[in-house]
Amino acid sequence: MSNSLHILLGRILMSIMFIMSGWGKLMSPAGTAGYFESVGLPLPQVTVWVVIAVELLGGLAILAGFKTRYVAYLLAAFTLAAAFIGHYNPADQMQMIMFMKNLAITGGFLVLASVGAGKFSIDRR
Repeated sequence: MSNSLHILLGRILMSIMFIMSGWGKLMSPAGTAGYFESVGLPLPQVTVWVVIAVELLGGLAILAGFKTRYVAYLLAAFTLAAAFIGHYNPADQMQMIMFMKNLAITGGFLVLASVGAGKFSIDRR
């Protein structure tokens, strides 16, 4: 398999989680805002829409290979912040697994930012 196909497959796999998560939040913004309030995020009624936009639009941009390097850096920072805000709890093994998952995803986005979207992308047109 060529590098371009590997990059395309990686973009598809990385984007699925963000598209699905953003869509889920879009279908229940009040519930998501309530969760954000419970963990102490500022302005949860506004933050929810920022998170939806980052996840949904960022995931779609990665999928299409549009402005990939910029979006990959954005999603790397977003995912790292989410790791510390939502999952860093050394007393809870499941939360630490989720924390480490987010670290791995952050690493994947940094690699994607480094190599770009590959041949099969809007960026290459």
